[in-house]
Amino acid sequence: MAIQVLQTPLFARQKKKLNKKQIKFLDKAVTLIFENPTVGEQKKGNLNSIWVYKFKITDQLYLLAYEWDKKSRVLIALGVHENFYRDLKKYLK
Repeated sequence: MAIQVLQTPLFARQKKKLNKKQIKFLDKAVTLIFENPTVGEQKKGNLNSIWVYKFKITDQLYLLAYEWDKKSRVLIALGVHENFYRDLKKYLK
């Protein structure tokens, strides 16, 4: 059974803003999520279906929001902590 990795338009836009060196760090994070989706932290409340994985890109903490099931991993959003959850809630409405 092949597991699909999908991305939202929001994630794609945010990824485009990264340079090649930053994308290498992101690729490592996505690989970790692909192999073990519980590596992140499941959110509570109205974001209870969302998991967030925190990782560093050259001393800057980034958050990667995703959803998963047995067949797929959906990458939703990427960004620094400032306004991350506010923007995520706005996108999901």
